[in-house]
Amino acid sequence: MTKDPQPKRKPENCAFVIFGVTGDLTHRLVMPSLYNLAAEHLLPEKFCVVGVARKGQSDDELRDSLLKGLKQFATRPVDDDIATRLLECVTFVEADAKDPPSFDRLRQHLDSLECAQDTGGNRLFYLATPPAAFAPTARELGRTGMMKENGAWRRLVIEKPFGTDLASAKALNAELLKIMDEHQIYRIDHYLGKETVQNILVLRFANGMFEPIWNRNHIDHIQITVEEKLGVGHRGGFYDATGALRDMVPNHLFQLMSLVAMEPPARFDAHSVRSEKAEVLTSIQQPNHEEALRNSVRAQYLAGRIGDDEIPDYRKTEDVRPDSSTETFVALKLMIDNWRWAGVPFYLRTGKALGHKRTEVAIKFKQAPLSMFSGTTVDRLSQNFLTIGIAPTETIELQFNAKIPGPSITIDGVEMKFKYGDYFRADPSTGYETLIYDCMIGDNILFQRADGIEAGWAAVQPFLDAWKTAGDNGIETYEAGSDGPACADELLRREGRSWRKFS
Repeated sequence: MTKDPQPKRKPENCAFVIFGVTGDLTHRLVMPSLYNLAAEHLLPEKFCVVGVARKGQSDDELRDSLLKGLKQFATRPVDDDIATRLLECVTFVEADAKDPPSFDRLRQHLDSLECAQDTGGNRLFYLATPPAAFAPTARELGRTGMMKENGAWRRLVIEKPFGTDLASAKALNAELLKIMDEHQIYRIDHYLGKETVQNILVLRFANGMFEPIWNRNHIDHIQITVEEKLGVGHRGGFYDATGALRDMVPNHLFQLMSLVAMEPPARFDAHSVRSEKAEVLTSIQQPNHEEALRNSVRAQYLAGRIGDDEIPDYRKTEDVRPDSSTETFVALKLMIDNWRWAGVPFYLRTGKALGHKRTEVAIKFKQAPLSMFSGTTVDRLSQNFLTIGIAPTETIELQFNAKIPGPSITIDGVEMKFKYGDYFRADPSTGYETLIYDCMIGDNILFQRADGIEAGWAAVQPFLDAWKTAGDNGIETYEAGSDGPACADELLRREGRSWRKFS
């Protein structure tokens, strides 16, 4: 049976200001998301888009560029009438944080536009820019008074990565909080826009069958996997300065981990949920140097084939240093120091140029005793996994044991699988629609708070420090198109465990 979602309210009138409007993120994700919201009648009644970039162009040139991108990257057929209505409210302003007068001109443009469009002075600033521009742009928004809330709301959306380590994340938080209040800052992570990720809370807390067994008494360990088939491609310069751990773990993987491991919030509101998520990250054990090396795997991919594509060695990729020690694959074993999870390991892995594209959370339950089956042919039981599939398909799968038909007791593992697409009607989306909509209505439950950001960086800092000291020592390799380095299996095998096989 298919059920339609409850209708949503329209956001208040506002101006949507996109810094980096000519960039890839705007064309691939932000504008297609705005189009999808427009198609669902979820944009404000009075709404305008102001595109900001360092290189000047006319309003019409920007509209033509955005329309071309929309037709290329839209997740659904583009209706010309909807696209025209959306794009006709777009204007362009040339501005650069290194040129303060340009931000004065941006403020004047917004003031006059708001009077003409009657948007009420509400402003949503979206930083679709390189991370180096975050703080300078915020400073100019503060200097010109554009972030000051005088009867109208002003909000700032910041993309990842939020810092490159604990020190830089703290510095960026401190810089922003000098300019604006925490409630105005929306640190966005597109993973939290995915329906399956949001459903982790509902799965846990809205079903009485799961929460009583969601603890160390019944769960053996938890695996969180984010695998990508794509290599670094043309992003060699960025990636070589970042690496798999910085790029994925403090944000995407820790968001999944905190949703799986958090305590039940007192109520379903932003403060309660974000406080419990931050508490989980704060409770991650801090390993010493030897423990960090023992409980982590880092590797680079070598040349290989993925489908019809030949992937070159990572170190031979454009803009990557020939002697680079940057990892393209990382696996970690983490422990959480609290009552619920004492003794339960969390295994995280992510990498590029792998044989599969998948994102999943697999909860492995403890093995049932075999003693009652003595005297039968049963000599083993299949593993009990509850798996939440996030990509490429959105599923919830339960693996359990059942008797094979026949006169003797023979047991095998079977699966029950729920697919979101088979049950719920949902148009294809980018994953950003929910997040942008929530920004406009002021719901920051799906966005990270300063303490959560810093707790995440604090948890990975020991690994960064240990790897920096070790240098090239300990970097493994794996062939592009494979399942990753063999030593990642050893991370579990030495404790009698194994990664869940991809089916």
